[in-house]
Amino acid sequence: MARKDPEPDIITKALAKNRLGVPSVVFFGVAGAAPLTVIIGSISAIYAIIGSTAVPIVYLVVAGILSLFTVGFVAMSRHIVNSGAFYSYISHGLGRVIGVGAAFVALPAYSLMQIGLFGLFGSAASGILGAMGFTVSWYACALVAWALVAILGLLWVDLSGRVLAVLLVAEISIVLIYDLVMVANPAGGEVTFSPFSPAPLITPVVGSLLVLAIAGFVGFEATVVLSEEAKDPKRTIARATHWAVGLAGLMCAVSAWAMAVNTGPQNIAAVAAEHKTDLVFTLVSPHLPGFLVDIGYVLFMTSVFAALLAFHAAVARYQFALGREGVLPAAWGRTHPRTGAPLLGSITQSVLAVAVLSAYAAAGAEPLVFVFAWLTTIGGLGVLILMWSASAAVIAFFVRNRRGENAWRAIIAPLLAFLMLSVVLAATLIGFGELLQVSGDSPFQWLIPVLYLAVAGLGFVWALIMRAARPEVYAAIGRGADGRVSILSDMSATPKQLHADPIGARGSYH
Repeated sequence: MARKDPEPDIITKALAKNRLGVPSVVFFGVAGAAPLTVIIGSISAIYAIIGSTAVPIVYLVVAGILSLFTVGFVAMSRHIVNSGAFYSYISHGLGRVIGVGAAFVALPAYSLMQIGLFGLFGSAASGILGAMGFTVSWYACALVAWALVAILGLLWVDLSGRVLAVLLVAEISIVLIYDLVMVANPAGGEVTFSPFSPAPLITPVVGSLLVLAIAGFVGFEATVVLSEEAKDPKRTIARATHWAVGLAGLMCAVSAWAMAVNTGPQNIAAVAAEHKTDLVFTLVSPHLPGFLVDIGYVLFMTSVFAALLAFHAAVARYQFALGREGVLPAAWGRTHPRTGAPLLGSITQSVLAVAVLSAYAAAGAEPLVFVFAWLTTIGGLGVLILMWSASAAVIAFFVRNRRGENAWRAIIAPLLAFLMLSVVLAATLIGFGELLQVSGDSPFQWLIPVLYLAVAGLGFVWALIMRAARPEVYAAIGRGADGRVSILSDMSATPKQLHADPIGARGSYH
């Protein structure tokens, strides 16, 4: 068989190169974490539900855990540049079979996270319009956001980066204003730092606090999904990921502390239970002009939109990576000829999102509970499973070959992250029914983890089928564009040779 030139195939299966610098990638990571959404929605809910004053210190602890995870994660990113992110890293560290299983977990997890956020956006937008005298359903509002995300998802990735930049700069500015106002008006006239005391961390509620807090960071890892589109990815992704974790963690911790300062630590739980997602606006409205409070409501809505855009980009690029490497049909591995955006991956997520939203709307389901809370909680569990697996993959990757990385980045930090994430994952699985707020005898307490195990199992089986039937495709799993070139350039080899040495000098056959 004559050697086949791989170049045309790679040209039609490559993302746009050198589009994003450090700031743009940071914006994608922070947008995925959606700090304003967390501050207004999640933090007030944690105060109300758990009733603990330790929320600020817990966010710092979680930021510390994820910073440890990020050390090894970004060290690995210097050696692997692939839009498949977790899937690719797990394939390199734990083997291709487990990597494909991880991919089968990643697709529904990120997809559900994104679709769930449409419920929050629709509900928030409907409420804002209602206050202006317009009656618009949450579904109609969600469809407007869906259309914008669907269009931006097919355009140049740096355009989405600019949109996120504008939204996040405004979002961070209003958070800083609100925090300053709350701290400048402390309960009893005295600023207290007691919410940063580590003492509550040894109480029984710490597991629930860690689980709920870590959910607020899900999305920061979207930085690595953009590695193929970044300028100087080996440096850009590392810096951007550290910035995304640090910025999101600091904003959430400071804002949680500012709320407790304004109400008094002893009162924060009761006040949060009374006002729920209006807590922050209730606390700042006596001290600010009305238009700044109104701007906060609007930016809360745009914060959700920014997260929608970031998660859409992540889902589309996961599908692209899997299509390019033959795990999904090849059509998913093609990009838009002009913009370089993942074509079918973006369209697939948009179609799936509108179908799910339409089904919920037809059923008359409450968007905040059954669309937002349920879907993002279920998706967040999947992402947590991926982070836990990736931390193990980092250790395995560097144990075989340090690749010039020091012991802290290659072994110590990843091992600490793995142990801590194991605790958080165990607490999540034990209390998953409580997170969904279902009764003790509800099958959803155990059904969702079992379903994730089932889809991972399907991935394992599919990988084994590929290994037996298409060894040349199996060999390229997790290897990105470079792996695809190597496999295509070896097309002159016989099937017998491909079975005998499917990846040549690049490593063992997992």
